[in-house]
Amino acid sequence: MLATLTLFLGLPLALATQSCAPLVPVTFDSTTIPQLLGQWFYIAGASRYPPHLAELRAVTFEAFSFSPGSHEDELNITEIIRMNETCVVRNSSRIQVFQQNSTLVHVDDNGVVSTARLIQSDRDLLIVNHINIDSPNLSLSARTPKVSKEHMEEFKAHLQCLGFTEQEVFYASTEHACPLPRDEDNADPQLG
Repeated sequence: MLATLTLFLGLPLALATQSCAPLVPVTFDSTTIPQLLGQWFYIAGASRYPPHLAELRAVTFEAFSFSPGSHEDELNITEIIRMNETCVVRNSSRIQVFQQNSTLVHVDDNGVVSTARLIQSDRDLLIVNHINIDSPNLSLSARTPKVSKEHMEEFKAHLQCLGFTEQEVFYASTEHACPLPRDEDNADPQLG
């Protein structure tokens, strides 16, 4: 009886989720910015911040690329997005990189769009934690339109630690891909 009671009382602990490690940002150095250059694909995101949530619901595909900006701590960004049924190209914004506190600031013609920290486990993976808002917000992008099962599980573990459920995660799809510009680094620009 005691063994059964011990097993029964220990069951909730065995079923409890693992403890959550804090989201540790990448420490920026002289090698960080060059590693960010090039094309990326938005994979998934979750937010409780109403303006970001509305955009997550509308975006069915996004590819973006970083190119060198006007100074070493700035990146130009070109975004190709399918929002609802329309493909849109945005190229009027940039990323300012603050190495001293490992922060990325997305700026457009109207000012600061968002402030974020890069949480990255792999050089071909971007997990971005938006920090200038009071609501949790996390997104996943990668060098390819699909990520490994392990990378997706890592992202989902971060989401769970922030209190998100699977129903609150929005995924992009290559089925809704927009045409991408052709260049040497992109042999198959249509994706679908």
